[in-house]
Amino acid sequence: MRTTNTELGRLEGLLFFPVTAFTPEGSFDAAGYRAHVEARLADGPAAVFAACGTGEFPALAPAEYEECVRVAVEAAGSAGRRVPVLGGTGYGTALAVEYARAAQRAGAQGLLVFPPSGADGGQAGLAAHYRALAEATPLSLILYQRDQLAFTPQTVAELAAVPNIVGLKDGRGDLDLMQRIVSAVRTAGIEDFQYFNGMPTAEATQRAYRAIGVPLYSSAVFCFAPDIALAFHGALERGDSALLDRLVDVFFRPYVELRRAHPGYAVSLVKALTVAAGHPVGGVRAPLTEPDPAHVEAATALVQAAREALA
Repeated sequence: MRTTNTELGRLEGLLFFPVTAFTPEGSFDAAGYRAHVEARLADGPAAVFAACGTGEFPALAPAEYEECVRVAVEAAGSAGRRVPVLGGTGYGTALAVEYARAAQRAGAQGLLVFPPSGADGGQAGLAAHYRALAEATPLSLILYQRDQLAFTPQTVAELAAVPNIVGLKDGRGDLDLMQRIVSAVRTAGIEDFQYFNGMPTAEATQRAYRAIGVPLYSSAVFCFAPDIALAFHGALERGDSALLDRLVDVFFRPYVELRRAHPGYAVSLVKALTVAAGHPVGGVRAPLTEPDPAHVEAATALVQAAREALA
């Protein structure tokens, strides 16, 4: 049985996916980004996933990406406790390797690996892509299935045997497939592989994911309402079904319905609400568009309703 990468370690707790700050002119705002990351680090997340989906990874130029990860690493290092930082990487194998090396130079401990784009080589091609990336970097890698990409259980079990491939994040929502993946990896004798719920607003589905052996999840809500995100996570840990139901009914269900009102709201609405919460992180980059102000107002009202319910 292989062992978990010792630098990253086993993740436990709420995972923070910060938005990436831009200036009014549209360039990367290192100071604004650091302020956002440091503010949320004070709330005690288990890890920071910098320049990933919520952080608009596809919109960042390579130099911006490396600076973004470096700022997150510096902020995490200056926090009261050491918090691991993971960067995103993606595209084809050659570019994924370049981003991986940039994250390594910036001091990251791991990588969330977005699906490869531009070609479909089937499961054999996927396995070759991820093996090549694992050989090119010592960083811990988390596989990410979403959109058009789905792993078979056998492919995940094979890749889970690679020492620095340490987990799988699911952004597809196919619980039947995830149950079979968890079973296949367990049957292969790999007990330290980690699973993440990567659905937009993962809190809405996390009880179902946890029931099949997927304990970790990414919380975009933590960016703009850490108190609500932490209250949900705490209730989940305690098994407080009454509070979980109340938060789903008052906030998460109507928020998800609002988030579905327009493409891209899984990022742009989160960013607008982060600004509304007092963090000047700027707008989104094309092809994303700014959310309807009425939708931002409605989402802000949901945040207030959730806080009243918690009070």
